[in-house]
Amino acid sequence: MSTPEVLFVCVHNAGRSQMAAALLDHHAQGRVMVRSAGSAPADTINPAVVEVMNELGLDLSKEFPKRLTTEAVQAADVVITMGCGDACPVFPGKRYLDWQLDDPAGQPIERVRPIRDEIDRRVRALLEELVPPGA
Repeated sequence: MSTPEVLFVCVHNAGRSQMAAALLDHHAQGRVMVRSAGSAPADTINPAVVEVMNELGLDLSKEFPKRLTTEAVQAADVVITMGCGDACPVFPGKRYLDWQLDDPAGQPIERVRPIRDEIDRRVRALLEELVPPGA
């Protein structure tokens, strides 16, 4: 069986999609290929996002926002959008999920933690679908 590939997409690739990619990569432990991108990437990752991920022992300080490419979408088995609207190209045969989540941009740490925790819950559920326990 080939390794499933997941692409997380949000507008700036500075918050939600970065948290989702880091969390899935952490939980999957190499069983899933993970990428993230943005339709209009920011210059840097949201500092509050870096801080709340550090609380879990996940270091995003070396990560950076990446531009969404057609190639990244084509390579993915599952594309998860997080508020990027129509900016994400759609290809037949791909599985698309749209996760409605608050944007952490400009939010204080206390508001970013619940967003992180909801992303973590969804990522764990997705991982169980993609790679069932014991697989």
